[in-house]
Amino acid sequence: KRSKTMVQKKGKKGGKKVAAAPLAVKKVVPQKVVNPLFEKRPRNFSIGQNIQPKRDLSRFVRWPKYIRLQRQKAVLQTRLKIPPPINQFSSTLDKQTATQLFKLMDKYRPESKEAKKERLKARAAEKAEGKTDA
Repeated sequence: KRSKTMVQKKGKKGGKKVAAAPLAVKKVVPQKVVNPLFEKRPRNFSIGQNIQPKRDLSRFVRWPKYIRLQRQKAVLQTRLKIPPPINQFSSTLDKQTATQLFKLMDKYRPESKEAKKERLKARAAEKAEGKTDA
């Protein structure tokens, strides 16, 4: 059996000495004036000692579902690449293009009940006159 003792390697004794900075000007740090009337009383936060300071626990709050969803959505949108045909719906049209679109869509709007009544009355009148139905 081999013994499991570890042998430490010895480092070099004569290490390189770093040269001092030439003409190093030491900065003069002004001494803070300590008022003897206010003495420092360090607090001890161990068990049974001082009460710990209040911490910001907003990260651990159970947020409402709509807030969680909008935050998750924002994270996903920054991380994922959305294909252009789908991404075109993420922003709204400018006013000029929107008015053009609505004018075009208005032409293909389904007819109202009143318009249908008028159309059927006109068709019935033509039929009564004896004209053939197209």
